[in-house]
Amino acid sequence: MSDPQNLPQPYEPERDPETGAAPEADAAPARRVEHLEIDEPIETEVTDDVVTVRRAPRYGRFITLGAILGAVVALILTFAFSGQPVDGAAGPGFDKGQVFGFLLLGCAAIGAMLGALVALVIDRASARKAKSVAALHESTYRADD
Repeated sequence: MSDPQNLPQPYEPERDPETGAAPEADAAPARRVEHLEIDEPIETEVTDDVVTVRRAPRYGRFITLGAILGAVVALILTFAFSGQPVDGAAGPGFDKGQVFGFLLLGCAAIGAMLGALVALVIDRASARKAKSVAALHESTYRADD
């Protein structure tokens, strides 16, 4: 189903598109320019280049995904253990928020590094599938007399 508000409105040459009013009788009709003539001499230079085309991963997304997965691992590790000392000796007591913070620092950094490593491996694999193609480069500039 389409929204009628987002459809383009047809242009009516007998009415002004901004105000909707009819143009004045003495105003010249608008003309559409199909081809523009330039009095200055211009030159166009066309060159052939051979370029390599390949797909490459987005490193930022892989690093971010690795850091997010590291944060999930830190959350799982925080609640997987009870946090009570095994031998019953009185040791420094950390609450679960502190434990999560410490684990988050380490796991997110390790996850980001692993994400970057995966992106590098994918980048090396995509380099093998690279193709060389011919490309035309067209430059237009003003000619000097």
